[in-house]
Amino acid sequence: MPLQPLLILDGDSLAHRAFHGLPKTTRDSAERAAGSLLGFGSMLLTLWLSQRPRSVIACWDTLETPTYRHEALPSYQAGREFAPELVEQLDRLPELVESFGFLVAKGAGFEADDFLAAAAAAETAAGGASLIVTSDRDAFQLVSESVTVLRPQRGVSVLERVGPSDVREAYGVEPAQVCDFIALRGDPSDGIRGARGIGPVKAAATLAQFGSLEGALAAGQFDAEAKALRLYREIATMRTDAPLPELVDVSLDWARARAWAAELGLDSLAERLPASAPDG
Repeated sequence: MPLQPLLILDGDSLAHRAFHGLPKTTRDSAERAAGSLLGFGSMLLTLWLSQRPRSVIACWDTLETPTYRHEALPSYQAGREFAPELVEQLDRLPELVESFGFLVAKGAGFEADDFLAAAAAAETAAGGASLIVTSDRDAFQLVSESVTVLRPQRGVSVLERVGPSDVREAYGVEPAQVCDFIALRGDPSDGIRGARGIGPVKAAATLAQFGSLEGALAAGQFDAEAKALRLYREIATMRTDAPLPELVDVSLDWARARAWAAELGLDSLAERLPASAPDG
């Protein structure tokens, strides 16, 4: 049984935080935008030092390839547009992660969410514990006694720990009911309309009464919307079948990370990374 947790990072979520948290004037040695690279590298270092995980895996969307969610629900994430400078850095960030010696999960047809779910499920099956770093509350569906969500509050220096009792307090449902809750309540940011006239309070009450979306449908609730609601639940569910690299133990490769940062001219990051692992 692994003694230290697996640290699972929502790469896109953290990259967006880094992009909006640093001046857009930050450039690398080739005069390319580098704010996300610099901020993300700093986050990686802070998380490694604060959490001391057995391994780190960063999970990513593949923006240029639609997933089954986009094909099944044309309104899914419709209208989302990212600044070109952010997109360019998103393409380069997995290389930064690998320079630290950490693992990367990315693949056409899957979202970062699916890799989060797959990694957490694999670690639980191996008898270990996982820490998922993300700002996305949809990840509350993954919370369990062995899986904790860490929500960044200021960069990643302050992290809100979310366990099963916190999900119940936030939504009034169990983690296993979160996908049904999203389907009923809706999620405008993802283009999920939800059931007509159902907000978060009534969605939670419905699940308390019937146990699940299927239970509510079996009792004759939402007959006219049953097909759409089942689709919404499928869209909201993070899949556990996304292909992962082997979740081996890793250590931060201080020298390689420092060399990578120095080559790009990210001096403030390179200076925080000694040429070899510090004592302790």
